[in-house]
Formats: sequence, structure tokens, C-alpha cells
Amino acid sequence: MTLLLRITMAGFGVAAAIAYAQTPAAPASSPCSEPNLPALAYTTVTLVEPVAAGPYKPPAQNADGGGVAPGPAGAGPARGGPARGGRGGPQAPPLMLPAYCRVAATIAPTADSDIKMEVWLPTDTWNGKLEVVGNGGWAGVISYAAMAQAVKEGYAAASTDTGHQGGNGMFALGHPEKIVDFGYRAVHLTTVNAKDFATGFYGKIPKYSYWNGCSTGGRQGLVEVTRYPEDFDGVVAGAPANPHIHLHAASVERAIEEIKDEMKDPHAALSQAKVEMLHKAVMAQCDAIDGVKDGLIGDPRKCHFDPSVLLCKNGDSGNCLTAAQVQLVKIVYADVKLKTGDIVWPGFEPGGELQYASLRNIPTQPGGGLDSIRILGYQNAAWDWHNFDLDRDLALADEKAGFIDAHTYDLSAFRDHGGKLLLYHGWADQAIPPGNTINFYKGVLADMGAKQDDWLKLYMVPGMMHCAGGDGPDQFNKMAVIERWREAGEAPKEIVAAHVSGGAVDRTRPLCPYPQVAVYKGSGSNNDAENFACKLP
Repeated sequence: MTLLLRITMAGFGVAAAIAYAQTPAAPASSPCSEPNLPALAYTTVTLVEPVAAGPYKPPAQNADGGGVAPGPAGAGPARGGPARGGRGGPQAPPLMLPAYCRVAATIAPTADSDIKMEVWLPTDTWNGKLEVVGNGGWAGVISYAAMAQAVKEGYAAASTDTGHQGGNGMFALGHPEKIVDFGYRAVHLTTVNAKDFATGFYGKIPKYSYWNGCSTGGRQGLVEVTRYPEDFDGVVAGAPANPHIHLHAASVERAIEEIKDEMKDPHAALSQAKVEMLHKAVMAQCDAIDGVKDGLIGDPRKCHFDPSVLLCKNGDSGNCLTAAQVQLVKIVYADVKLKTGDIVWPGFEPGGELQYASLRNIPTQPGGGLDSIRILGYQNAAWDWHNFDLDRDLALADEKAGFIDAHTYDLSAFRDHGGKLLLYHGWADQAIPPGNTINFYKGVLADMGAKQDDWLKLYMVPGMMHCAGGDGPDQFNKMAVIERWREAGEAPKEIVAAHVSGGAVDRTRPLCPYPQVAVYKGSGSNNDAENFACKLP
């Protein structure tokens, strides 16, 4: 045996020397019954089992510390889109997977850490690469569905629950080390371990390692790029919930403003009919700004819609908005700002009204974002949200736990490593207003210089909701794009995306590298990507 010495970042930036014994290399066909897995520091393997080729079946919830991943917010939609089946159409056929070796492990870098991770290793179809997939919300589960997609395409796939179970922030009450695990340590150590497990199992190091995540997974990708720039060769970061604390503070502030509106007028919420009326008015004004009326707004920032035009003149009716309802719509659209005028998080964009739940259901108290204030900030589950002050409480939460987020625009270490970063966000995102992703992209250019498109691209998707769904072209093969870019040097320009309905593609559209937008050429079907060109606005 050969004794190897490796350095990994174990937490709070402290380097720890880790030694482990490596047995002779195993061939790629090494059976799962005799995996050549190295012994890793902080890590206990809890399960090794072969999984036969066949239809994907999620592992039992929490069978060994994992769980079923939450919807598309975890790691984004499947790459190939049309194969997913359609909205409202026949159910998609089951996902067929090759045989793989399932390895589950627990990582405990501190006495209070309990990080669950899994890596799935295709036994005969490995493409020589690793894909680590992200989480959604507060994480708390392993993203099995996204792992399955990766394995189907030949990757060794890995995911983590980030060190806790449950989809809220209560795990962080009295557990500072678990906050570190959630923020960055669990993803990094899972990535390090997954590479080592793959190396031991196949007898060679993965040629390339990729990150694929949306929502919280987008934040995790940006944190990896900034903290551990050599972990990945390419990062796909969709709808990044970064900074997590700022997103949540803005959601609390917006909810409190909406509650105030409801208290002024108990009928401030819009009926479904009024939401549809509002959306119709928005589209009538802004649908054609990209050159064609097709039910999509190519760049909602050019849609300067004022809901005051719908104000009722002679009492309430189904064709107008009351003063309280106009104010509610303005709150939804408005940026959340500090007293200094600095934007904490941009508002929701016009065009996504049908998805904005707060137009129809005004909250009685702030939602899940409250945990970032009462738990990460105050460490007090009984803290009264009526005392919320945006400036004070955001500053406190940032001071206590801001390390969980990526706050820098200097990504030069990742760039110099040869990394490629693909950002995307849906304009009709109903969970994370998309303007912040544009602000992040602009911040990188302001910090690093205007010409960064050889390693950094942003794609804004008209009509797409949170990570997937909506009326827009939400299906495109992100991993194929990042692979060609990193491995073959083929930088993406326009990306053809599809919309699927009833199990069939009913629209294609080019997605354009920001700040370009897709403009109709003037003839041909507006559902055909060939009839659009990417142009600067």
C-alpha cells in the first residue's frame, strides 16, 4: 500500500492534513460487491450496494440519511427536456438507468456534523466524469432524481443533504457547525470524497468534474466557484439563491408590506380572474417589444407597466383593481431597498403574474425566509417578526452567518483554473426574482473587466418559471453546453431551447447570451427558433 497525503479544507478555512491508504487500482469493471473504496478522513461508508439496470426508483426516504430531492428547485430540469414528457399530457415513461454501484457515507468533520452523501458509480457505462448536483430551499435531502439523470448520461453522480434533514432553518438553532456544513463544507467535502471514491472504484481520476444546480444549487455553485475554485471544471448555476440571507430578508420585508396592505383592505388580494386580467393588460402592452406577439416578453425590463392604469373609477368590478390591489401589485414588482437606497433584492418582473402567488394569497406572516432572520441572525425561534427591521436585521444575519453566501465578484481563481461558469434564470421566476442574477453578472464584469465571455455566460429565459416550467422555452441541455465549452473550447453563443406540452415539443427559441435578446426576423412561425436572431437591445 502507498500512503498518500492530501490537504482538504475542513471548515472555516483551516487546512487539515489527511492521510489514507490506497490499495492497487481496480479495473473499471470492478464489481460493486468488492469496491476499491479508499478510507477517507471524517468519513464512514454506511452502504455499498449494486443497483441493476432498469427503471429508476428513488431510494426510500431517509433509509440511510438521505431523502427524495424536492422538485426542480434542487438541481434544475432534465437536460434533454422533450424526453421529460409534457405538461398536462401523458405521463413520461420511466427513466431507464444503467447498472451502478450505490455508495452512501456519513461525513463528520466536527463533533456536531452529520453530513450524509451518496455517490452512484455506473459499472459499465462510465463516461470518465463526475457530476455533483445541488439542492433546493434549505436542502436537508439528497437530490436523488438529479443523480439519476446524471447516471443515465454516464456520469458518476454525487449529492449531499448538507448536514441536516428537514426543509427549514431550525437545524441551525444552537448548531453553528451545522450552519457551516449547510453553507459550504458539506458540498466541498462531498465533492472531494466523490472524486476519491470514483478514483478508487475505476482506478483512475475523473477526467472532468462538473457542478449542476439551480436555486439553492445555484448558490452552492457560486460558493464553490469562490471558495474552492479548483473543485470543478465547469459549473452550471441556475436561478442562484445568492446571497441566501438577502433573498430571505427581502422576502420577509415584501411579505410584511403585503400584510400591511391586507390590514388596510381585507379585499386587497386579487381573485384569479383579476390576476388573469392584470396579466392580459401587461401582455397587451409588452408582448410585442421583441418584435412579435407570442405570449412571451423577451426582456421584461423594457416593460414599464404601471398597474395604476387599471385603477377602478366607479367602484370595484372584475375589470379593474381597487387602490389596495394596485398597491399590492406595485409591492410585488418593486425592488426591496435599504434606507440608503441600496437594493437588497430586485422585484418580480412583469409577465409572470399568473405564477405570483402573493397576488392571490396575501400571507398572514412571513414565510420560510423568516428562519434566516430569527435563527441565523437571532438564534431565537420565538423571535417576533413584528419587530423586523430590514436594515438592522439583515446586517445582523449577515454578521452572524453571511459566510454561507458568495459575496465577492472576483472569480479570477476559478477562471485561471480553466473553469467555465454558465448562469441561467427564468424571467417569470415565481420564487427568486431574476434581476439579482443580472446584478451578479454585471458585478463580475465591473470587478474583473468587461471581456469575460470566454469563461462566463448568462442566459435569461423568457417565460420560464423557477428553474423550469412556464410558457417559455425551459428545456435545454445544460451539461452538453458546459461540456463542449470546457472540453472542446466551443463557447456557447445562442442555445436552442424547447417548450414541451402534451409530451411533444410545441415551441423552440434561441436563448441568447446576456445582454442579447431573441428578436423575431419578421417571417415564419414564431414557434420556430430559426426565425429568431440574437441581437443587442
